[in-house]
Amino acid sequence: MAAASLRSVNPTLPRTLASPTRSPPFQSPFLRFAPASITSFSNLKPLVTPPAPSSSPFVTRSAAASPQERKTFHGLCYVVGDNIDTDQIIPAEFLTLVPSNPDEYQKLGSHALVGLPASYEDRFVEPGETKTKYSIVIGGENFGCGSSREHAPVCLGAAGAKAVVAQSYARIFFRNSVATGEIYPLDSEVRVCDECSTGDVATVELREGDSVLINHTTGKEYRLKAIGDAGPVIDAGGIFAYARKAGMIPSAAAA
Repeated sequence: MAAASLRSVNPTLPRTLASPTRSPPFQSPFLRFAPASITSFSNLKPLVTPPAPSSSPFVTRSAAASPQERKTFHGLCYVVGDNIDTDQIIPAEFLTLVPSNPDEYQKLGSHALVGLPASYEDRFVEPGETKTKYSIVIGGENFGCGSSREHAPVCLGAAGAKAVVAQSYARIFFRNSVATGEIYPLDSEVRVCDECSTGDVATVELREGDSVLINHTTGKEYRLKAIGDAGPVIDAGGIFAYARKAGMIPSAAAA
C-alpha cells in the first residue's frame, strides 16, 4: 500500500522497495583471496589439524606468510596508558601502505606506535628499523579506540608484537586483531599497565581456561581472561585462513 502510494507520486521508484539494487561486495586489500562463498561464521569450531609451523617468528600478511600456532610469548614489554587510539598506533599518513605487499608490510611495522606523544621516551620501533624489540604491548582502558583502520593491529604484528594485554579494548580493534590474525588481544583483570614498566621481561601463557601474564622482572603474575573462540582464528592467521582450513571456502591452491 505504501509502495503504491509512493509510486503514484514518483512513478520512477522501483516496484519492489524491499529489494534495491545491491552493490558488489567489498574486498579488503588486506586479503590475498576473495571471500568467495562464506555464508556464516556462527558455528566456528577449533581446527582439528593445527597450522603448519613457520620458520618465521612473525605472523605476516605478505605473499610468503605462513600462519603459526603460538601459545606462549616471551620477551620485553612496552607499556602505554589509556585511550591509545589508532592515530597513535599508526598515523593516517601511512594508510596508503598496502599490507598484502611484502615491502609495504615491512614499512607498516617500522611506523607502529609512532604517533605516541613525546612523553614516551622509548620508541616502540627504533628509527631505521622495521622490527621492535618488544614482544608484548601492555595498555590500559579502551586500547585501539578511534577509526576502524585494519592497519592498527597489522602494523603491530608487522613490527613483531605477538600480543597486546589491556584492561579493555575498542570493539573494532579487537575484531580487526582477530580478523587479520596479527596479534592476540588479551584482557587483563587488573590495571597491569600500572604495575609493569617498559623493558620488563614477561611471558604470556595461553591456557585452556584462564591465561596468565608473568612479569619476571617484578615476580608478579596476573590472570588474563580466556581468548575463547577467537583463539583458533588467530592461530590460523586470520578469518579467511581459518575458513580455508576449515573447508568453508576453497583453499589457496584451489583458488
